[in-house]
Amino acid sequence: MSAVSGEEVSTESSTTAAATDEATARGFRKVREGLVISDKMEKTVVVAVEDRVQHPLYGKTIRRTKRVKAHDEAGTVGVGDRVLLMETRPLSATKRWRVVEVLEKAK
Repeated sequence: MSAVSGEEVSTESSTTAAATDEATARGFRKVREGLVISDKMEKTVVVAVEDRVQHPLYGKTIRRTKRVKAHDEAGTVGVGDRVLLMETRPLSATKRWRVVEVLEKAK
């Protein structure tokens, strides 16, 4: 009876386990959302990534902005677009991110 229940594996848990094994093998990659502020370079865009943190003593929410360079292979991203970035291996001296998808095009 216990052997039968041990053999039954739901497809949900097996796909989750496979995704977890893949993430463990490749390593966890950070994902950030940001606004494109410059597209003057070839295959590279500058993205402003905003982080909201609370002040440790006063509790006020503070907006911290970090500018990162991201790889845009297709060159379709323009200024004002909201994009999804993923951490990657170093592609140049300053480029450590790549554009995964365009969430919203500029108006």
